[in-house]
Amino acid sequence: MLGEIVFRKTALPTLMKSLDANMLRSRVIANNIANVNTPGFRRLDVSFENHLRDALDRIKLKGVETNENHMSIGRKDISKVNPETVRPSDPTLPSGVNNVDIDTEMAKLAEAQIAYNFSARLAKGVLNKINSAIQARSVQLQ
Repeated sequence: MLGEIVFRKTALPTLMKSLDANMLRSRVIANNIANVNTPGFRRLDVSFENHLRDALDRIKLKGVETNENHMSIGRKDISKVNPETVRPSDPTLPSGVNNVDIDTEMAKLAEAQIAYNFSARLAKGVLNKINSAIQARSVQLQ
């Protein structure tokens, strides 16, 4: 009970969702790159940030579901926000074979890696703070 409260009241759930989204994004981009020369292949993308932004928006009201059959209203709970694989409507064919542009995909892969590393570093900091609080010692700044 106490552990659930400690972990739910920190930024850790949001950071874990971000890590999941960036891992999925890396896999999707790697798949796009692997199919750069496949005729007719349609690239995939990951939709996450807008859903996360909506869930974190404190201006929107959040409905309470007292029964699992109730319809969800207002902003979503962070636990219900998940990354989705989507097929963007991109009719262009930069390679002449399909809609995968290798330069764009490589840049997106680097961006996903940076975002993953950033989220991992923040999660490590949160866990260090929780660990310090449990051990009743001060937090070491890095």
